[in-house]
Amino acid sequence: MNECRETLFGFCGNRLRYILNGQVSDDVIYMRRLNLQKTENMAADMRLPTFRKQVSLSPSLSALDGKDLVVPGDVITSDTGFMRGHGTYMDEEKLTASVAGEVERVNKLVCVRPLRTRFNGEVGDVVVGRITEVQQKRWKVETNSRLDSVLLLSSVNLPGGELRRRSAEDELTMRDYLQEGDLISAEVQSVFSDGALSLHTRSLKYGKLGQGVLVQLSPSLIKRQKTHFHNLPCGASIILGNNGFVWLYPAPGQQDEEAGGYYTSLEPVSLSDREVISRLRNCLLALGAHKVLLYDTSVLYCYESSLPHQIKDILKPEVMEEIVMVTRQKLVEQEG
Repeated sequence: MNECRETLFGFCGNRLRYILNGQVSDDVIYMRRLNLQKTENMAADMRLPTFRKQVSLSPSLSALDGKDLVVPGDVITSDTGFMRGHGTYMDEEKLTASVAGEVERVNKLVCVRPLRTRFNGEVGDVVVGRITEVQQKRWKVETNSRLDSVLLLSSVNLPGGELRRRSAEDELTMRDYLQEGDLISAEVQSVFSDGALSLHTRSLKYGKLGQGVLVQLSPSLIKRQKTHFHNLPCGASIILGNNGFVWLYPAPGQQDEEAGGYYTSLEPVSLSDREVISRLRNCLLALGAHKVLLYDTSVLYCYESSLPHQIKDILKPEVMEEIVMVTRQKLVEQEG
């Protein structure tokens, strides 16, 4: 019974794979070689993990006056005399960063301030927010933070600037002052234990916002200054909210003090003002895309650098890069 048996094994292209008397044919050997070559090519394309060298700061943190950038896993210090703050954790008795950001030190407390995060408000911060809900004796405000901020009825100016206790009648007419969807500028009065912010508008410079453009950027790009309300020479005004919300609006005229911060002009905005605001808006987006710190000087320099270009061309990548490069050069010359 030694007859020759031929068993069909399968197709691969135009070649047959079969077994003759229990022995693998040359075609099968050829296919195995092809599979081996494919495996070698796949192995060559694989990216193996590499060991990342840890960046360790000064053990004593004595030279921590400047800002040091760290990424998650970087050892900040091995000195056990420092307290662990936000953005850090202990790993084998070493203070290690858990987020990417700047290392900050207050006496013996060391923390890492994230570069990209939700807005963490502090007392005195100027914010631009949107009313999301009207509740009993308070408004809920979206301010780009983890929790909605609170604007109490007792923390706003009454029309006419009256100084008196808020009555039930005032509570019933809350929607006449502010309603859902309204934009406001306010100041952080206090921070609750859960991290929510309490706002107030007890000044004529705060209150309901009228006609303008809202630009949302990262809170880490807003430079802290004494004032965040600027009247730019180009004919527009800007409110740089610490929460990353920037409000652009036409230069205001005389404000009615009897309105208590609730009067909004509904007069038509001229074409020239709209063009200036549109150009400023595109400049803000260009600066934000290239991580340039935002304050009145940088915005004005960027506006001047964009004048040779049309408004619609500012957001083109090549034009944006050119404008931001010129702006940076002007800032360096101004600081030097």
